[in-house]
Amino acid sequence: MKINDKDLDINELTKDIYNDKNMIKMRGNGIYLSDNQIEVLKKYNIDYTNYASLSSLIFEIEEILNEETDIEDLEEVSGKLAEINYYNYTNK
Repeated sequence: MKINDKDLDINELTKDIYNDKNMIKMRGNGIYLSDNQIEVLKKYNIDYTNYASLSSLIFEIEEILNEETDIEDLEEVSGKLAEINYYNYTNK
């Protein structure tokens, strides 16, 4: 395809979209995580496959955050998961 006199390969342009490490995917037990979030969880030895729900995973993360300080990456994951949990599993 040509746009503004440049040849563009649509497959090349879209491959980053589908391989994006920030894309949230169902991982099992009703838990949606991105590859980047999984990497952060692994960094703190949190195995998301051991949790039966997103709420229980968030609870474990919050327990760690209560004990440790200055864990910004884990705090960010916790916030995103809490947001997903709210919008998907809270009766409004």
